[in-house]
Amino acid sequence: MSWRRTHGSKTPRTRQDVGLLLFVLALTVFAAVGCGSGERETPSAGTVRVVATTTILQDLAQEVAGSRLQVTGLIPIGVDPHEWQPTPSDMVAATKSDLLIINGGLLETALVQTLETKDFRNRVVIASTGLASRSPKTGDPGKGQTGAVDAHWWLDPIAVITYINNIRDAFVTADAAGASTYEANAAAYIQKLKALDAWIQEQVGTVPESQRLLVTNHLSHGYFADRYGLQMVGAVIPSVSTEAQPSPAQLEDLITTIGALHVKAIFVELAESPRLAEQIADEVQVKVVADLLDHSLTDANGPAPDYLAMMKYDTQLIVDNLK
Repeated sequence: MSWRRTHGSKTPRTRQDVGLLLFVLALTVFAAVGCGSGERETPSAGTVRVVATTTILQDLAQEVAGSRLQVTGLIPIGVDPHEWQPTPSDMVAATKSDLLIINGGLLETALVQTLETKDFRNRVVIASTGLASRSPKTGDPGKGQTGAVDAHWWLDPIAVITYINNIRDAFVTADAAGASTYEANAAAYIQKLKALDAWIQEQVGTVPESQRLLVTNHLSHGYFADRYGLQMVGAVIPSVSTEAQPSPAQLEDLITTIGALHVKAIFVELAESPRLAEQIADEVQVKVVADLLDHSLTDANGPAPDYLAMMKYDTQLIVDNLK
C-alpha cells in the first residue's frame, strides 16, 4: 500500500446511521463467534493473540513483544482513527484476541461500545491508562471546549513511556514465562524514546521562539506543543476530533489570527483533505504543508514505517516550515 495521500469525500453519518451500523456489526460478530458462548481457551506461553487498533500501537506493542509474540493491527495505514468504523472482520479479530490494545481517550468508541461485555473488558489494554487529558491553555483555539478528551498522547514521546509500561505489564500478566523478554524490550525502547525526546527538543530549538506557532487541521498537537515549547494558535477544525465542523465565524477568526501573528504555515494531517486549509491560506498568503503522519505510520517504503521514524519525519516537517 502506498503511503501517499488519497483524498476522498466523507459521507456524513447521523446518529441513527452509526447506531444501525453498530447493531449490524454486533449481529455479524455474534454470529461468527457464537455470541461469546463456551469457555475461552487460556493462551499458552508465547501464543498470546495480540491485536492493536492503530498502526502506531501495533508498532509499540511489537517492540515490547519482540520475536516472542506477533501483533496484528486493525486500522489500515493512512486511515484517520477518529473516523474509523470497524468492519465485521475487524470485530471478529478483536473478539478472538487474547489482548486487545487500544489507545483510549474515546479514540475507538465504536469498537469499544460494540464489544462492551465483561469478557471483553478483561482483555482490553488501554495504552494511555494513567495519563490525564490536556487542558487547553490561554490562547489555545480549544480553550472554550469543555469535557473534550484529547487522545493524542502519543505525540509526546515521554507520554509514550506510559504506553510502553502498560503494554509490558499486560504482556507479563498474559505470558509470565516471557516476563524477562518483555521487561528488557520495554527498557531498551524507553531509552530510545528518551533519545528521541532530546532530539526533538534540539530540532525545535532551532526555530526562533516568536515563530513557534502551530496551526493544524484539527487540534492534534497540543501535547507536542506543550512538551517542546510551541503554541497552538489555531486549527481549521477547532476540535480534538476531525469529525467536527468549523463555523464561518471560527474560520474568520482563524484567518484573522494567522494574519495578525504572521503564522508561517498550516499543517494538514495525512488522509485529511487540505481543501479548506488551502482556501484559508489563499486569504492570508501562507503555505499549506500536507502529509503530516501523526495518526498513521507508512508502509515499509514510506518515510515513517515505525513510531520513531514518524516522529522524526513530522518534527522535521514542522521545524523546516516554521523557520
